[in-house]
Amino acid sequence: MNKLIHVALIGAVLSQLGGCAAVVVGGAATGTAVALDRRTAGVYLSDQEIELRAMNRLREAFPQKTDSISATSYNRQVLLTGQVGDEAARAKAAEVVKGIPDVRTVFNELTVGSVNSLATDASDVAVTSQVKARMLRNEEVPASKIKVVTESGVVYLMGLVTQAEAATATNIARTTAGVAKVVTLFEYID
Repeated sequence: MNKLIHVALIGAVLSQLGGCAAVVVGGAATGTAVALDRRTAGVYLSDQEIELRAMNRLREAFPQKTDSISATSYNRQVLLTGQVGDEAARAKAAEVVKGIPDVRTVFNELTVGSVNSLATDASDVAVTSQVKARMLRNEEVPASKIKVVTESGVVYLMGLVTQAEAATATNIARTTAGVAKVVTLFEYID
């Protein structure tokens, strides 16, 4: 009965908040993600801020081309993926991101060439999903602590992991259909 009263009270409060309910639910989801992560809450939030700043600065530096560049931050290390028109743009993108406060390292994996097709992008999404699903099914891999990014069939793995966890995660990614190459950017905790 006590639980029923609490649920009713929470429902009443949320109904009074109207549009704020999404904020409450979103905040709860973020709190859960932080709780499952090996990064501290401060570093987790810093990574989100770094990604936003990176995309804003890249948008300013390349007004016409940022839709083909992605920035992923994990433990204040930034992975740049996507395509740019020439080597000068590739170098400029890395410099732009290196200037963001709290960024420790930039892994510049941008390629010089044309923007990926929608089919390639869809294939990359499918590969990422498959790798994550296979990691979730394996008890030796802390899937919630590993970030998976796929670009043109190349899978990038980031996270704070043990050597054994890294080896298992890398093997899972390597043996997933559609993966051309695996690049590990792990930081080891053992």
